[in-house]
Amino acid sequence: MKLTVLERLRLFEIVPREGDFATLKTVRTLREAISISEAEAKEFAFKATPNESGTQYAWNNKGMEEREVEIGGPAVAIVAEALKKMNTDKKLTDDFFSLYEKFVGEG
Repeated sequence: MKLTVLERLRLFEIVPREGDFATLKTVRTLREAISISEAEAKEFAFKATPNESGTQYAWNNKGMEEREVEIGGPAVAIVAEALKKMNTDKKLTDDFFSLYEKFVGEG
């Protein structure tokens, strides 16, 4: 699936932090797949700066380009379920709009 750096960071926010063993194993694999590699960090001039409200991330224009990220079917289902729940609960924000389109569809 093609994702930008921002979309990859947003995925970290919505994947479950708890569940059964199979879910956690799938989430662990997903987190590894969407992580910014050392080579990408250099290419994107990626920086994470801690501040009072959390961490601020910055990158160059190359990070705005979509890159192919290997995400397996079970992980896609977990992300889609989380996004659908956000939508049902009326908690979906514009920050997740492109991810919703990619993982769930037009709805």
